[in-house]
Amino acid sequence: MDQIASAVKILQAGGLIIFPTETCYGAGVDATNPQAVNKLLAYKTRREGKPLSIAVTDKTMASKYVKLNTTAVNLYTKFLPGPLTIVSRARHRVAPGIESETGTLAIRIPDYPLVHKLLKSFGKPITATSANVSYKPRPYSIPQLLKYTSKTQQKLIDLIINVGQLPFRPVSTIIDTTLDDPLILRQGKITLSHSRCVITNSPQETINLAKTLMLKNWKQLQTHPLLFLLIGNLGAGKTQFAKGIGKFLQINQPITSPTYTLEKEYGFNRHKISGKFLHLDTWRIQNPEELALLNLEKRLLPKTVCVIEWADRTIAYFQRLAKKSHARLIILSLSTVAESFPNQRRITVSR
Repeated sequence: MDQIASAVKILQAGGLIIFPTETCYGAGVDATNPQAVNKLLAYKTRREGKPLSIAVTDKTMASKYVKLNTTAVNLYTKFLPGPLTIVSRARHRVAPGIESETGTLAIRIPDYPLVHKLLKSFGKPITATSANVSYKPRPYSIPQLLKYTSKTQQKLIDLIINVGQLPFRPVSTIIDTTLDDPLILRQGKITLSHSRCVITNSPQETINLAKTLMLKNWKQLQTHPLLFLLIGNLGAGKTQFAKGIGKFLQINQPITSPTYTLEKEYGFNRHKISGKFLHLDTWRIQNPEELALLNLEKRLLPKTVCVIEWADRTIAYFQRLAKKSHARLIILSLSTVAESFPNQRRITVSR
């Protein structure tokens, strides 16, 4: 039996395969089989809610699992197959643990003949995550893969398709097409010209954008604090964005603007990672010296997320604070689009 036939048989039985791609070695299971996906998650370890991408043969197969808008279709036509991962609204036809918590799904169409043959023979999507376990290097050879996996993890693998050392290539670019303007979540081999400005059409979309940015920076949060500076007038969506942070961190308490208290602090525990969420409103601050009383320099630590509303009033102070604390700094300018579209918000993301 050849490798493709063997791999298909194992996938049909709910098994886990390691296979080469145009970037690095990947880990594949039947993306529609809950038991198979659970096996993959056990292999990867410490996923902490991070969604998985899936590989499909073409746009037609993709459309069975996601809703393709005009932006996505144009990207499929121009760049796929190739090292581009396109995020779209999901149709909820894959196993739990694949889609993001905001109801999106990431699609790959690999530019690697062996993978294309495998997908065509199998007839269903397979997961397209890299074969490394969490926080370990992406593997470009099987010896490298085995070096960074335990015996327990190796026992979960049912088949390895070994084609030798793969050339080192950048990861795929990930782009979210669910908003009116595409948002790059990870820059990889394909460089796209894109706007850092996105339009959200409802409070829920603003909340989802916050969740997306948190997921993008979740790994860095383990070693660095994360600081969001929100700039915008009354009603621009700043508190909705803060609510999205709270939802991502699985905080059960209501997230409200701390206009009169200046600051609210929440503890969070998301997938066994514990930390602090600091929510500040500096509208009533008369001078930056008042902020020193909050002792933020000592409190802005790894696993701490800090959101500042009305940050334009004291932005220089917080930029210096971010530098001293080695925080990842993200600045968002929020505004209403037009009176005729009361729920739309224009949000520019910068660092």
